Amino acid sequence: MVRLTWSEVAPEGAKALYGVHHYVVTRTKLPAELIHLVFLRVSQINGCAHCIDLHSRDLRKTMSVDKITLVPVWDEIPHLFSDMERAALAWAEEVTRVSETHASDEAYAAASAAFEPKDLVDLTIAIAAMNAFNRLGAPFRLPVSATV
Repeated sequence: MVRLTWSEVAPEGAKALYGVHHYVVTRTKLPAELIHLVFLRVSQINGCAHCIDLHSRDLRKTMSVDKITLVPVWDEIPHLFSDMERAALAWAEEVTRVSETHASDEAYAAASAAFEPKDLVDLTIAIAAMNAFNRLGAPFRLPVSATV
């Protein structure tokens, strides 16, 4: 079944959401690779095929395929991920699963220790934006670039 192209049906909403994405990518001090790593992990949790495909491709420009493949189990192989990456991935999981985690004090303390206040807010905005994109990409089955 072909589904709606949400950005064409609601272009003003798409523009607003893409504006948040633009802010995260161009106006924050967060490294681009870290942003795409967080975008990938959030998309994996949410099961958005389009976003997983897109952000895996973005990461392959700067990161090894081995490391990208192991993102879902990042916490089991800490030597592959920097302290900042581990902190961002942990916070991304905590915020994405907020209905289960309630953004625990322990997780907040760990994220606060790893990021300056503005960077933590920007990281959280990035996580929230990707969750919003996933909640549009998955239900409307945005296509992937991957082929057989």
